[in-house]
Amino acid sequence: MHSVVKEPSAFCTYDESTTIHALAEGLTFSIDNALHPLCQLAADKLQSHLQYQEEWTHNFGLSSDAEGVIIGKMFGVLAVRTKEDELGYLAAFSGKLAGANHHAGFVPPIFDTLAEGGFVNTGMTQLTQMSEEITALELFDPQGNAAEIHLLKNLRKHHSISLQNKIFDQYHFLNKSGKSKSLVDIFAATGHKRPPAGAGECAAPKLLQYAFQHEMEPLALAEFWWGLSPKSAYWQHGHFYAPCREKCGPILAHMLSN
Repeated sequence: MHSVVKEPSAFCTYDESTTIHALAEGLTFSIDNALHPLCQLAADKLQSHLQYQEEWTHNFGLSSDAEGVIIGKMFGVLAVRTKEDELGYLAAFSGKLAGANHHAGFVPPIFDTLAEGGFVNTGMTQLTQMSEEITALELFDPQGNAAEIHLLKNLRKHHSISLQNKIFDQYHFLNKSGKSKSLVDIFAATGHKRPPAGAGECAAPKLLQYAFQHEMEPLALAEFWWGLSPKSAYWQHGHFYAPCREKCGPILAHMLSN
């Protein structure tokens, strides 16, 4: 009989004090609330960890000697109360961090697109092979290979759409009552033909999913940007932001429903 590998808990405790309990007293969760002191405390702890940890390397653009592409990142913290009435918080990052989906102290992804031997890696490899074949044909004789190039580009397009749809099918989200709903159904109910790329990869849905899976009560949520943003001047290092409407709005509406 094979033993099941248990994933380490992502639950982090506050320093126990009457102050923490007083801050949590009577708190009702809402994503529209202003930054709560419990989230500020959690964010301070997480930001300190991001500055001094040596477990992984990610170029946030904050150090002059860092290597690789600069990728600022959105992080989230969720203050929670466990069923044992213990207060603490969860932490998450949007997308991937240091090229991985799993890191100690953070909640796991809804679906691990990087799982070894998974269909995503296989599908991406096939797309890469198609692109390389198209490039080779275009370099050798674009006019003479026009028909084959056109066929391959169509095949690549259909394969890409099929792969993305299969990925979307793996995302299912719990609500407060424990009811699960697929990503596709969530967005279909709002009039979208399909979810936007990257939906379900943001910090807020990851945090609530983990809380509901482990019977934790969400108390307060906050998200902040860490690092530089080469693509947009909107994201400022260390600033707090509300969850995005395009990708997170419909998902959170379901997750916070009864």
